[in-house]
Amino acid sequence: MKTEHPLAAMQQPKEHARMTETFSALEEKCKNCNPLSPITCMTGCSAWKSKNELRKMREKVKDPHFELKLLNALKNKRRLQILEIVSRGRHTAEKLQEEMRRLGYRHSKETIEEEYVEPLINVGLANEDRNRYYATAFGNQIYAIMKDLKEIGITLPPHSECHEELTLRALLNCPKTFEELKLVGLSKSLARVLYRLRQEKLIEINTEREHVFFFKTQRNPTNDHFSSTERRVYVNIRPDGISARKLAQKTGISLRRTYKYLRRLKGKKLVFTRNRPRPYALSLEGARLAKAIDRIFCLVAETHRATTQTEQYRGSLETQIVKTPLLESTKRNVAA
Repeated sequence: MKTEHPLAAMQQPKEHARMTETFSALEEKCKNCNPLSPITCMTGCSAWKSKNELRKMREKVKDPHFELKLLNALKNKRRLQILEIVSRGRHTAEKLQEEMRRLGYRHSKETIEEEYVEPLINVGLANEDRNRYYATAFGNQIYAIMKDLKEIGITLPPHSECHEELTLRALLNCPKTFEELKLVGLSKSLARVLYRLRQEKLIEINTEREHVFFFKTQRNPTNDHFSSTERRVYVNIRPDGISARKLAQKTGISLRRTYKYLRRLKGKKLVFTRNRPRPYALSLEGARLAKAIDRIFCLVAETHRATTQTEQYRGSLETQIVKTPLLESTKRNVAA
């Protein structure tokens, strides 16, 4: 029978409910609770279990390289399938083995636990209780992001420093040139990273051959004598620059003659040239993957804030337990 995780149940209406809001709801529930004994609270309270899970996550997300470890754990098709299985309910190793066999994979229980489940546990996506594995609230949210990206383990290299993922995320908002990507602080091997991403068709580069653009100078053209063709060429130079080929198409002049008149305009100091670097942009598939990566980074940041909040409220639950009626009556009996 499927057992729903208490945090997952609270987050079901919105796929990406804010972790801090979830924790605040749990904290409010604890404030209004009067358990009969500490044992009752620790064994029968879903809020206590959920808050305890968040406390454990704090130690993981404090690692400055946690995002990279998380991405490396996800770049494996079988792990994502295991995460899908445990997100539906709690399963023993034997049950996981049976489910994987249905998907066409034959692995021993030891392989499933060591190669697929343990890496998920190490990054807080799954947990074990009484020999049964289940997805954590964090794991459920990550799976909601990754469920349509099971090919990520094929597209991106496993066990890497995630330079490809960081590059895709840097290109999410707008295309960037090679120099702009270097300014973001990406790896020294950026050229190789961009080559690999192009090979996987995750990014595109402007294939237009013309990268030399012509611009107008600030000089006043009324002081110079123009032929009719020179004037036509000069007038059609856009403020943001134009290539010689496009200028030839716009003016209806051959490319050879266009270069001739551009040289004349340069001699009159009315035109100058500038190399325009070719920008890298995300392909449709690259944009889909970059959005998922960005959502993962945002979720990790939100989880870090939520787990920090658990430290701020640490002890409030214990305070509530100490004030339980049973403990108070015990104290009065001892005093008597």
